[in-house]
Amino acid sequence: MKKTFFSWDGDTLVLNILGTPNAKRDAIGKVKGHQLSVSVTALPRAGRATDHMVRFLAEEFGVSPADIQVVFGRMNVNKQLRIKSPTRLPSGIGQQELDL
Repeated sequence: MKKTFFSWDGDTLVLNILGTPNAKRDAIGKVKGHQLSVSVTALPRAGRATDHMVRFLAEEFGVSPADIQVVFGRMNVNKQLRIKSPTRLPSGIGQQELDL
């Protein structure tokens, strides 16, 4: 079975993220292996970059930051996020990859 960067748990989207802190801009990048690359401008101090990423992705997926749970990796570049009932797909992710 091919491992992907996402899965569905009911109406919750589970994403495996490869985070890049201290980037020039907030952006969703390409899929690398079984992770989606996400860059944020925040510095990696005390989980601030992850908190910034959650706010950025909440806007991209059309949910509130409270609808995104960091399963693991708050202080690490390898993360797993659970996004409850996303209402839209970010431009960096094609419809064929996430079939809502």
